[in-house]
Order: sequence, then structure tokens, then C-alpha cells
Amino acid sequence: MGTLKTEPARTRLDLLAPPVAAAIGQWSADAPVDVDDVLVAPIDEGLADTAEFCAAYEVGLDVSANCVVIAGRRGGEVRYAACVVLATTRVDVNGMARRMLDVRKASFAPMADAVEATGMEYGGITPIGLPEDWPILVDARVVAAPHVIIGSGVRRSKIALPGPALGALPGARVVEGLAKPT
Repeated sequence: MGTLKTEPARTRLDLLAPPVAAAIGQWSADAPVDVDDVLVAPIDEGLADTAEFCAAYEVGLDVSANCVVIAGRRGGEVRYAACVVLATTRVDVNGMARRMLDVRKASFAPMADAVEATGMEYGGITPIGLPEDWPILVDARVVAAPHVIIGSGVRRSKIALPGPALGALPGARVVEGLAKPT
């Protein structure tokens, strides 16, 4: 985890966006990953973007995961999904992600829409604490990673947790081929 100074997220809810803190507070005792294995670390919010973060905190791109919000329309309804992929890959938005969302065309959700819908800061959106009706599509490579670093809902911190925990989130589906190498 590079030079990050981590501690259990449940003890530092002040470092999380409100929906993320609420999800940590309601973490199921039956979850395959214990809540104490979900860690948080403060960072310089000016270094929250993936490349800058990884360089500054000596974290490999292969353990840094990104959560991107995609949107598409079907029958006049806007459908959202979160896609979680490693930083060494990019989401196949108009291939696998579009099919999983069951829309004719998908794109990255506009920043203002993503921020409003999630209650999180742009550049810090995480799959933990997303709206319950959103599918969370997790690339199989993320779940295969022993640990990953992901956003915390705010730009001033990051979450570190076992990769398999992301595939076990409520509403999550592990998808082979969700992402393509960059």
C-alpha cells in the first residue's frame, strides 16, 4: 500500500463521504470481508487523481482501482451503473458495460449528475455507499487482486481493502472482460 498511513475506516468516518460512512456503519457481520479490513488513509486532495496519487504515495497502478459512473437511456429512463476497474485498464463502456446496463448507448455520466446522484466528490467516487438500485460492475481483475486502493467518496482520502470485498458489495456483479488493458 505504498506510503499510505492506514487505519480502520470505521474509526475514521470523518475521512469518508456521508454515504460511504453510512455503508461502513452498516457493514454486514456476514460479509466475506470483515469491516476492520476496510482501511482508510488521509491524502493530499490535490493528489487524488490516479496517476498523481500513485506517484506521490508509491502505489502501483495494478493495485489502484477506479470507480467510474456510466449512464444510458432505455425507454426514456436514465440508467446508471458504477464500473470498478484497475488503473492499468479502461472500462469497455460501449461494449460490455453497455450490455450489462441493457441500453443501446452508454457514456460516462456527466460530472454534475454523478456527484448529485452519489453524494460524493468527483474524483473520489467509490462503489461503497452508492444508491441501492445501481448495479456495481466489478472487473474480474479487481476481485483477483489481494488488496486494492479506491476512492473514499472524498478527494482527501483513499480506501484500501481486499479486492474480493468489492465483488461482495450489495448489488455488485463480477464481470469478466468489463475492462480492457490500456
